[in-house]
Amino acid sequence: MPETRTRTRTFPTLPGLLESAARDTSRGITFADGSFLSYAALSESARRIAHGLREQGAAPGDRALLTAEDPESFFPAFWGCVLSGVVPCPLAPPSDPQRRYARLRHLCTLLDDPLLLVPKSAYGELPDVGLKTLTVEELGQFGPPPEESRPAPAVSSGTLALLMLTSGSTGAGKAVRLTHGNLLAAVAGKAEALELGPEDTVLNWISADHIAAFEAHLLPMLTGAGQVMVTPATVLADPVEFLTLLAEHRVRATFTPNFLFGQINQALAQGRGPRRAPDLSHVRHIISGGEATVTATVRAFLAALAPYGLREDVIVPAFGMTETCAGSVFNRDFAARDLGTEFPPLGRPVRGLRVRIAAEADERDEGDGGNGSGTGEVQFSGPMVTEGYYGDEEATARAFTPDGWFRTGDLGFLDADGRLTLAGRTKDSIIVNGVNYHSHDLEAVLDELDEVARGQVAAFPVRPDGADSEQLALAFVPAGDPADDAAVYRALVAVRSSTVMHWGFRPQVILPVAPSDLPRGNLGKVQRSRLRAAVEEGRLAGAARRAEEVSARFLGAHAAPEGEAETALAAVYARVLDAPRVSATASFFDLGGTSLDVLRLKAEIQSAFGIEDVPMATLLQAPTVRALAARLTAGHGAGGDAAYDPLVPLQVTGEGTPLFCVHPGLGEVLVFVNLAKYFTGERPFYALRARGFGEGETHFGSFEEMVSTYVAAIRRVQPSGPYAVAGYSYGGAVAFEIAKRLEADGDEAGFVGIFNLPPHIAGRMNEITFTDGAINLALFLELIDPGDVPRLTAALRPLPEAEQLARLVGRAPARRLAELDLTVERFTAWVHLAQNMVHLGRDYTPSGSVERVRVFYCTPLKGTKEEWLNGQLRAWDAFTRTANAYIEVDGEHYTLMSPEHVQTFQATLRRELASADDTRSR
Repeated sequence: MPETRTRTRTFPTLPGLLESAARDTSRGITFADGSFLSYAALSESARRIAHGLREQGAAPGDRALLTAEDPESFFPAFWGCVLSGVVPCPLAPPSDPQRRYARLRHLCTLLDDPLLLVPKSAYGELPDVGLKTLTVEELGQFGPPPEESRPAPAVSSGTLALLMLTSGSTGAGKAVRLTHGNLLAAVAGKAEALELGPEDTVLNWISADHIAAFEAHLLPMLTGAGQVMVTPATVLADPVEFLTLLAEHRVRATFTPNFLFGQINQALAQGRGPRRAPDLSHVRHIISGGEATVTATVRAFLAALAPYGLREDVIVPAFGMTETCAGSVFNRDFAARDLGTEFPPLGRPVRGLRVRIAAEADERDEGDGGNGSGTGEVQFSGPMVTEGYYGDEEATARAFTPDGWFRTGDLGFLDADGRLTLAGRTKDSIIVNGVNYHSHDLEAVLDELDEVARGQVAAFPVRPDGADSEQLALAFVPAGDPADDAAVYRALVAVRSSTVMHWGFRPQVILPVAPSDLPRGNLGKVQRSRLRAAVEEGRLAGAARRAEEVSARFLGAHAAPEGEAETALAAVYARVLDAPRVSATASFFDLGGTSLDVLRLKAEIQSAFGIEDVPMATLLQAPTVRALAARLTAGHGAGGDAAYDPLVPLQVTGEGTPLFCVHPGLGEVLVFVNLAKYFTGERPFYALRARGFGEGETHFGSFEEMVSTYVAAIRRVQPSGPYAVAGYSYGGAVAFEIAKRLEADGDEAGFVGIFNLPPHIAGRMNEITFTDGAINLALFLELIDPGDVPRLTAALRPLPEAEQLARLVGRAPARRLAELDLTVERFTAWVHLAQNMVHLGRDYTPSGSVERVRVFYCTPLKGTKEEWLNGQLRAWDAFTRTANAYIEVDGEHYTLMSPEHVQTFQATLRRELASADDTRSR
C-alpha cells in the first residue's frame, strides 16, 4: 500500500521552524523514561529560557556552552539560545576529569568567555575556569516575556545559529560555524532524499555534541513528525535495547554507526535477544554513517532480524560531516545493487549539495591514490556547507579551495551513476566506533617513550576481515636491541599502556618493526596508507609473529579456562579488556588492565556471579582467571586481620631489584596500577595497602605497627637487600621508616623514593579535619573537581559527619559512582580508614637517617613549586647521610600519576631507579 507523503515545508530561520512545529500539540519528543514534551511545550520552555538569558544580560551573538549529556534539558536550552540570539555550542566533557580543565580553558579562549549552561543535576561537575554558569532550571523559572517586551533578535538565513566542536580525540579541536540556512537546507535535503513525512517517527540515541543528534531532532520537526530521544548509555549498555526501542515506539527512521550492527549480531548469536519478540515491520530507514558500512555485518544483521519483520531495504549507507550538517549523501540503492560489495557506495548527494573529485597530486600523500581511475579528494559545495571555523581563520583557509569548495580530506570517486565511493583519507585519522582520532596526537605521546626510537612510530587504521569498525594499529621501531625479547616486550607493554591512558581504548595490532618497514615519502613523512596496506596484505606478518612470540614467552602459552567458574570469568575478562580470548593463567594487569578496568571488572563480576561485593584486595591479589575463580568458588573462608596481606603484586616479571610502593594516606593502591605496567620485564612492582578494607579487618593501632607489618611482608617476598622502597604522599613517611628499619637490620636500602612529601607531617595531619579528609578522598576518587574544594569545605563543615558524606556522594557524577561501585556506606568506611591514617600521623616525628632519598616533587596544593621545594621538601637533607636528589615531575599533588601524567612520571622514576642500580654496582 503506498504511503502518503507531504511536501517538505521551507523556513528561512530556525524560530520559524519551531513556531510551525508548535502548532501541532500532538507531536513532540518522547524521552527514555516515557515522558513526553510536545513541540508546543518545547516552544514555551524555550521562550522562558530566552527571556531568562536576556534578564541575565546575554545579548545576541554571545556564545553559550551547553552540556550535552541530558537531552531533556539540552534541547529546551538549545532553543532558548536560538530565540534569544545566543549561539549555542554543545559540550560533552572528556571522560577523564583531569582533561576537563584544559578543555574548558581552551574553549574559554576560543569562544571568548562563553556562558556555561548546565542542568541543575550537573551543576558543579565541571571545573571552575571563571565562566558565568547558569542552570537550565533557573532560566526556565522566568515567566514568559510580556508581549511588549524587547523584540526577538533579527535573524536571517546567514545568521550564525550553532557551533559544533570537532575532534573526537584529545586534541583542542575547532568550532564549526553553522548558520540557520545551513541547518535548514540540510534537513530539507534529507527529508526529500529519504521521502520522510509526518508519520515517520525518528529515534535518536546519539549525544547532542554530535551533529547527527541535530539531524534527528530538526528533521521530524520539519516534516511534522514525532521523535524519540534516549541517551547513548541506554543503547551502549545493552545494544539489543536498540531493537526494543524501535518496536515500542514504532520508529520509522533512525541512525547508527556500523559498529552497533556488529554488537547486536554478537548479542543475538550469544542468545541475548530482546525480552520479547519485537515487531520491526514498520522500520523504514536505518541510516548507517559515522564510519564505513561493512556489508557482511549488515547482511548478518538483516538475516538475524528478518523473522521480526525487518525489511531487506531498511539500511541506508550515508556520508556527512559536521561541516555539512551531518548526512548529506545517501545510498537508497543499497539493497538492490550493493549487497554483494565489501563496502557499499555512499550514494548521491541531497538536493543543493554539489560534489566534485579533485585529483591534484599535491593534495595527497604518495601512494594514497591517484591511479588515473578518477580517484581524488572529495570536495563539497552547497547551502548546507559551513563557511568555516569560529575564531580560526587559518583553519578556515586550509579547509577551502581558492574557488570556495570545502575540502573533506577524504579520497573517493564517482561511479557512472554519480554515486560517491570513498577510497581512503588524505587526513591522517582513525575512526573507531564512529569517533574520529588523529594519528599525530597519539604518535606525539608514544614518541616520548624511552622504549620507542624517536620519530619511528605510526598510528593508523586497519579493518580485519569481518570487523564491524576500524581498529587501531601501531607500528614502531624499538629503541633497544630488536633481538632482546625482554626489551621488545617492555616496549610492547609501554606502547599499549600509553595508548590506553591517552585514548581510552586498546590497540588491536602492535607491531615492532625495522626502520625499513615504515614507508616514507620524499619528505620523510610516514605513509600510513601504505603501512595499512602492508598489514592487510600480510607483508608485516613477521612483525606480528614476533609480538606474539615475545608476549607468549612472558605471559605463557594460552591456557583455556576449565570449569564453569573459569569459563564465565574468562568471558568477563575478555569483555572488559575487549579481547577475543583470555588465557586462564595470564594476569589481568599483564593483559593490559588499567585502574579503571579493575573497577569495571569488579562490577561485572558481581553482576555475573550474583555476588554483593568482591573485595578489591581479592581482585588485586588474584589477578588471573584461574586464581580468582578459585577464590570466588572457595567462599569467604577466614577473614579479619589473620587473612590480611598488605602486599599486592602488580607486576612480577624482570630481574631488577623489586620496587615496593606504599599507599598514600587514603590507604588504597589503585593509584599504582597504571604505573606498574611500565616495569614489565624490568623489575617486580609490589604495592602495600592499608589494613581495614577487608571484612573484619581492624585499622592499625599505631604508626609503628603499620611499619612493622609492612617490613615483615616485604621480607617475606625479598628476604635480603638491596631494597627499593617508595611512597606516595603520606606513604613517603612510611617508606622512610621502612628503609630505616631495613638498614638497622644490616640491609641496604639502595633506593628510597619520596613522592611529593616533606619529612614533617604531624603539623599537616593536625590541620586535617574530618571534612578535609572526606573532601581529599572525594578529590582523589574524582568525585569532585579541585576548583570546588573551597566552596564545598565551607558548606560541609557545619553539618554532621554522616550528612557531609551523604552530600559528597550525592553530588558525585552517577557515571563515576558506577565505575567505582561506590555507595555511601563504602565511602563512609573508606573515609574512616583514611581518618585513622591521619590520626596515626599526628604523633609522627621523623628521626634518624637513611643513606639517601630521591624526592619527586610537583605543583603543591598551596604556593609555588619553588616555595614547596625550598621551604619544606629540602628538610629531608637533615635525615640522610649523603646528598639527596630532588626531581621535578609533571602534574599536581593528586594527579602526578593520573593517566595524563603517568607516562612521563614512569620514565623519570625508572631512570632514577636505574641510576641507583648503577651507583650500587660501581
